Amino acid sequence: MTQDLGPVVSSAHLASGAFPEISEFEFGLTLANNAFQRWVVRAMATAGYPGLTALEVLVLHSVHHRNRPKRLADLCLVLNIEDTHLVNYAIKKLAKAGLVEEGRSGKEKTVSATAEGAAACTRYAEIRESLLLRAIGELGFEPEQVSRLSTLLRLMSGQYDQAARAATTY
Repeated sequence: MTQDLGPVVSSAHLASGAFPEISEFEFGLTLANNAFQRWVVRAMATAGYPGLTALEVLVLHSVHHRNRPKRLADLCLVLNIEDTHLVNYAIKKLAKAGLVEEGRSGKEKTVSATAEGAAACTRYAEIRESLLLRAIGELGFEPEQVSRLSTLLRLMSGQYDQAARAATTY
């Protein structure tokens, strides 16, 4: 006889409420987040840039996106980071490593990828294609499935942001 153990969660006390599937989602999100951050750091190390944190790698990719200068506020908005000092520190570290450079657009400070930073992003993309995307492709996922999951994650992030605002005023 097989016993139904319920959803796979990390905290049974959180799964005992009205929507236990959210606890299952949160556990999956926790595992995925930690695995993703580990991947980002190790892929960039393989690309020749060890010692960067996941946030620093993500900031570099965002700065390099579309090869246009970015403002600190825009980077924080795109990455959904409230603490601007974290992104500012990442920019300083990336600048010290020669991967980004600071500039100006009128009165606003901007940041752009250097040639070395762009090359690091290109090498990372090659490693990602070879080690990650090929393996994911072999799992048989349909692109539409991944796109729907991405939409769900963005929608859920909005719900968590709204709940965080509500908790702040509670």
